[in-house]
Amino acid sequence: MNKGNKIYEGKAKIIYETNDKNLVIQHFKDDATAFNNLKKAKVEGKGVLNNRISEYIFNNLGECGIKTHLIKRLNMREQLIKKAEIFPIEFIVRNIATGSLTKRLGISEGTVLSKPLLEYCYKKDELEDPLISREHIYSFGWATIKQIESIDKITLRINDLLLGIFRGIGIKLIDFKIEYGIALNKDTNEKEIVLVDEISPDTCRLWDVKTEKKLDKDRFRKDLGNVIQGYQEVARRLGIMPEETNISEVNFGKTTSIKFKKK
Repeated sequence: MNKGNKIYEGKAKIIYETNDKNLVIQHFKDDATAFNNLKKAKVEGKGVLNNRISEYIFNNLGECGIKTHLIKRLNMREQLIKKAEIFPIEFIVRNIATGSLTKRLGISEGTVLSKPLLEYCYKKDELEDPLISREHIYSFGWATIKQIESIDKITLRINDLLLGIFRGIGIKLIDFKIEYGIALNKDTNEKEIVLVDEISPDTCRLWDVKTEKKLDKDRFRKDLGNVIQGYQEVARRLGIMPEETNISEVNFGKTTSIKFKKK
């Protein structure tokens, strides 16, 4: 599969065209951002970890019947994926209250919700990804009623599966955000809804079950330090440590070398 021109570059990934019009290459960057890109740093090795973790989770979801854009991982930083028309919506699932939910509504940090809370945000950096309702989605044609009803069911199913995956390795899934798109199914030659983007410590809040130590991007957002070690711990518990390599964390002028063991 030949890697072609860059199609798109976001905060965490770059998308390249291939010689197949229905497939693209997704490259995971080391850039770390927070607060709608107001806070930035380079965390070397983050892209490698997110690539492996997301591949593992997408493959497990696929085995449970969740349709995704992932074809296969190509190397340490890249995946071959289906080209998709992305819905301009972030789908957020909250199991425990933290972050913006506690700030908006005054809910106590760490409150366990009686059932998963599903929220929608409009993907628009310049507007700071505002919270929206279903009525906004339908009024502005961002998705149809049928599509949203289908996506909501898939999203809650994904939450159930992720809760099980992480609970099994001693991690609480606090919340996460995911995205969807429309891609061609080559077997049926019809377009279908697929899970896209990534699922990783960049897009999930993950706390250790016993200590509630944060193992996700909140380590970067809140200046907790040891960002790469948090991501590494998630990969270690999932049993998918990367090939032996040296990576460094460069964060707020501090550099720490980490050596991974060969799996």
